[in-house]
Amino acid sequence: MKIKISIPQQSLILEDELGKQLRSYPVSTALKGAGEKKNSYCTPRGKHVIRAKIGGGLPANTVFVGRRPTGETWSAELSTQRPGHDWILTRILWLSGCEIGFNRLGDCDSMQRYIYIHGTADTEPMGVPLSHGCIRMRNADVMDMFDRVPVGTQVDISD
Repeated sequence: MKIKISIPQQSLILEDELGKQLRSYPVSTALKGAGEKKNSYCTPRGKHVIRAKIGGGLPANTVFVGRRPTGETWSAELSTQRPGHDWILTRILWLSGCEIGFNRLGDCDSMQRYIYIHGTADTEPMGVPLSHGCIRMRNADVMDMFDRVPVGTQVDISD
């Protein structure tokens, strides 16, 4: 399996080992565009791998803080209690950069920046850059993909 994320197209393509497209999903990358620097709130480019999968078996809309489920389930009512909150929901695929000095180690380390592919509130638009650096997906889509990819899956993010 391989994942290709296009920042300009706001899309995620899941491919098999031969490069055949299996699935295509709309995503939302960073509002501030592409970039690798710590505290930039940009989506990092380049080669990554899925370092950890978090949330398997939990219900859709499970709320995560610090990669741990809070025991809450996202709802419109909960959302109004925390306006402007960057919701991390349902599943987390934690990315680690593979290119030393570009997206790994130092002040550009994707894993230390807590860059994930994750679910978000279904009220949030897809196909529009709005995240704080992560790759957001619809909850049903991230659940579908989570079940298809193992830890170690290559993820290429391009602009």
